[in-house]
Amino acid sequence: MRTTLTLEDEVAVALKDAVRRKGSSFKAEVNATLRAGLASLASPPKPKCYRLVPKAMGPAAPAVQLTKALELADFLEDEEIVRKLDLRK
Repeated sequence: MRTTLTLEDEVAVALKDAVRRKGSSFKAEVNATLRAGLASLASPPKPKCYRLVPKAMGPAAPAVQLTKALELADFLEDEEIVRKLDLRK
């Protein structure tokens, strides 16, 4: 298939450099580059596996009961809201 392409200057320079290095034709290099680009779009790389490494933080403070964590979070949130309301006065 014949077609006309308008290449940006830096793309044309890079293609001409590849032609010189490989000793191939400009047409062959354009086709190879387009094939490689289209192939990379068709099969994106697999994402890396996310790995979480847990770290020991030591025992909980004696005053904190972990079985009532939501109750503690509510209490701390309420205290913060009161503190912010006091700052407005």
